[in-house]
Amino acid sequence: MDTPRAKLSFLKSLGPGLVTGAADDDPSGIATYSQIGAQFGYGLAWTLPFSFPFMAVIQEIAARIGCVSGCGIAQNLRRHYSPWLLRCVVGLLLLANVINLGADLGAMAAAVGLLIGGPELVYALAFGLVCILLEVFLTYETYARVLKWITLSLFAYVAVVIAVDVPWGAALRTTVLPHFVFDQAHATALVAVLGTTISPYLFFWQAGQEVEERLRRHAKSLCVSPRDAGADFTRIRTDTLVGMGVSNLVALFIVYAAAATLNAQGVTNIQTSAQAAEALRPIAGDLTFALFAAGIIGTGMLAVPVLAGASAYAVAELFQWPEGLGRLPREAKAFYGTIAGATLAGVALNVVALDPIKALYWSAVINGILAAPLMAVMMLIARNPRVMGRLTLSWPMVIGGWAATLVMAGAALVFFFAF
Repeated sequence: MDTPRAKLSFLKSLGPGLVTGAADDDPSGIATYSQIGAQFGYGLAWTLPFSFPFMAVIQEIAARIGCVSGCGIAQNLRRHYSPWLLRCVVGLLLLANVINLGADLGAMAAAVGLLIGGPELVYALAFGLVCILLEVFLTYETYARVLKWITLSLFAYVAVVIAVDVPWGAALRTTVLPHFVFDQAHATALVAVLGTTISPYLFFWQAGQEVEERLRRHAKSLCVSPRDAGADFTRIRTDTLVGMGVSNLVALFIVYAAAATLNAQGVTNIQTSAQAAEALRPIAGDLTFALFAAGIIGTGMLAVPVLAGASAYAVAELFQWPEGLGRLPREAKAFYGTIAGATLAGVALNVVALDPIKALYWSAVINGILAAPLMAVMMLIARNPRVMGRLTLSWPMVIGGWAATLVMAGAALVFFFAF
């Protein structure tokens, strides 16, 4: 029988996986899921449970790399593979993340503008500065707790679904019984879901956070103390499954909400998350609109630091700078400078009137180029005894990881052919 103490212990065990999964439902992702619900109704709801095992296995592999090797993904690339590969990966990651940061900050600012009016550019700058200050000046323990609490903002979308009239029979049937039409629109939507749920910045962030957690606990890397691996691997798997499960469930609810309101009223073209919120107001009422808009702001406050932090981990490992949110700012000036620089670059994209549709498109293109090759390299790292010692991946994990890699490679090819 579960006791309150056992439940509290379970919640405390959640960390990098939960935050990573929640950050996956960023404002750009909300726009994607809203468009799928608006355009196809419930018809493509099945794509989210379809993507779940692939995102869960590849995120668990990223976490294991960090936990076992004691190094982030970029540092493992630098140590064991060609320098040109590392430079290409970090360059593409940084470019995609800055574009995504610009789109997310713009969506958050637009959501505030919808709620209270006012200058959106000022809001974008304010959000960027708040995220920088929190990430730079809070201690790691405090900041990790802040991120975990912000994940509660995802439940705004659970409330949205409760507030609207969803035909649950039809919704659940299309969720568990896949139906796919082989045309450009459906192919593009499938690629959009996969590209949104399985993004390279999440690999770098979760691996980096596992390294941070071991440093916080003064624990040795598992390649040095493999006897401790059982408990850590169980924690990583539980944390990742819960995090990715929450992420996918919330994404599914966003599809349901858009299908039950926008699609049902003939609104089939949603280009941004703020536009989705605005379109909900006359259809589903002010409360649903406000919840949807508030969710955009909350998820953005989670995703912006993760995007900037993932960039900083990668760049710091490329140049062998001191890194980590557990360090004081004076101990890792370049690391924290990268966080600030990436975030402010995202703000700057809004100053030059960033086109949100083009931003999402190019971010998807770059992530599509980067995801499958990076996943393949991660599989090689996770099977390399020089990196993982005796804790290389088991064969079920190898099969799952390569299956996810092949799915993403196929999605990237479909993306390029579709456009």
